[in-house]
Amino acid sequence: MTTRHEAGAVSTGEALIAREFQQVDVFTHEPYRGNPVAVVLDGEGLSAEEMQRFARWTNLSETTFVLPPTVPDADYRVRIFTPDRELPFAGHPTLGTCHAWLSATGDRQRDVVVQECGAGLVTVRRAGDRLAFAAPPLVRSGPVDEALVGKIAAGLGIGRDEIVDAQWADNGPGWVAVLLADADAVLALRPGDVGTQAIGVAGRYPPGSPVAVEVRAFFPMDSGTAEDPVTGSLNASLAEWLLRTGRLTAPYVAGQGTVLGRRGRVHVSADSDGTIWVGGGTITCVSGRVEL
Repeated sequence: MTTRHEAGAVSTGEALIAREFQQVDVFTHEPYRGNPVAVVLDGEGLSAEEMQRFARWTNLSETTFVLPPTVPDADYRVRIFTPDRELPFAGHPTLGTCHAWLSATGDRQRDVVVQECGAGLVTVRRAGDRLAFAAPPLVRSGPVDEALVGKIAAGLGIGRDEIVDAQWADNGPGWVAVLLADADAVLALRPGDVGTQAIGVAGRYPPGSPVAVEVRAFFPMDSGTAEDPVTGSLNASLAEWLLRTGRLTAPYVAGQGTVLGRRGRVHVSADSDGTIWVGGGTITCVSGRVEL
């Protein structure tokens, strides 16, 4: 246990514990081209307020804290925080946390891991050189009220007639999924204030392209993250919608983060029982200890 009293630092008198820490890039095999998540591998003893404070400080889209599981079927429990709130589930933090946990335990070749989170138990499996999570069920689906579609179009800076279709595709973060004519239309978006709604936008590439669909994720202005580089939860809910309606067939690869200078690649597959798997590369870019 250590207490930090650096020159110029404000001491609270609290004893800090050095905890194992990793920052993992997710949905990429190229460092710094995906979406990073900060993972504190020992969250025991931290209050929700302390976790939120650290997540606000990292200023990443998500920061996670690993805790002992509370149910026998889980390997570990995770709490997931954005800079301003806690989430029951999120995709890239799930894969990044699993990667860090496997690394910390030394069991990097393990095939199946069960994560406990606010949304319940999530299975993560190894898929070649990637990790993939089983998409959780939607908590809300179906058509979107026309008035909301109009507001979304305005927030995206496009005409209502440019939205091909819109559906609720919410598996926790509150997504409304919007389909545009093609990938170029998605890449051309320059949104303003999208209001209070989390919006996922997709547009298909021509048949035969190495990437089937381009995806972008937008959040309310007060969320701390205007656009997410690569989003597992959104790609999971989009997959359920696009596969069910026959607009895509599995397996396929989604691209995300292009406009932000990233090169996220989300690999979507489906089992014969209908389970959708969302996967990608994971790589540790920062490791060490953080005092909390």
